[in-house]
Amino acid sequence: MPTTTRQEALRHLRASFAAAGIDNPALDARLLLLAACEIAGAELAANPTEPLGEDGAKRLVAVAARRLAREPVARILGEREFWGLPFRLSPATLEPRPDTETLVAAVLKTLRAQGRADAPLTILDIGVGSGCILLALLHELPQATGLGIDRALEAAQTARGNAERLGLAERARFIVGNWSAAVAGPIDILVSNPPYIASAVIPGLAPEVRRYDPLLALDGGGDGLDAYRALAADAPRLLAQGGLAALEVGAGQDGAVAGLFAGLGPITVHADLAGIARAVVVAAAG
Repeated sequence: MPTTTRQEALRHLRASFAAAGIDNPALDARLLLLAACEIAGAELAANPTEPLGEDGAKRLVAVAARRLAREPVARILGEREFWGLPFRLSPATLEPRPDTETLVAAVLKTLRAQGRADAPLTILDIGVGSGCILLALLHELPQATGLGIDRALEAAQTARGNAERLGLAERARFIVGNWSAAVAGPIDILVSNPPYIASAVIPGLAPEVRRYDPLLALDGGGDGLDAYRALAADAPRLLAQGGLAALEVGAGQDGAVAGLFAGLGPITVHADLAGIARAVVVAAAG
């Protein structure tokens, strides 16, 4: 394989992924080839007939085997882009997904409509994971400060590392705790992408999710709503007057989650790019 060209290797890898039933085989093949060759896309486009070389070939064989075992590309690379920012991952964190950007956009839209985007807001992210939600918001809200809490020490450490790399560490703190028990409030914005998959559904999930995403961040209990019940119980205590609670929800869960927060204040539901209700935003009465 060392004498195989980049172009030939890409074609072979794409065919192997397609035959294995992997989604987006062309994109995955390209990303892994670029990583194995340690080059950018422009270099591949300019020199597609360059041989892989011995080291590049060894790296490509290794990463291809991991993808064929259904390990997600982002976990192989150790990083995933979210909101235009790079986030490193660990086994204790979910892989940030584009659907979750709906939650960030919904919070920003609401704050800008209220004229509060430049205010010194306090943000609490429960189940912070990689820190993608909290840090994307801090990136957009220059006067805001944030606290991320997670039950997994490794997740909190990963989020802190991402804050440092993004230059946001001075405005972000991270702690380990059981949901919001360690937080007194009041806070201006509560955000969360909690576990919302019903326990019985998890064994049937795609291997990329079932094998590699942490169960703690997936399992939402018998009906998938356990975390929302806990959040709804704590929200009145945590939120300042006029504060926001913004929650990612699974497909078809928006009505049930909105019902749990009924009475706290006006509720809006925001759809993702596929038209699926993905974020529920509650404005606490001021």
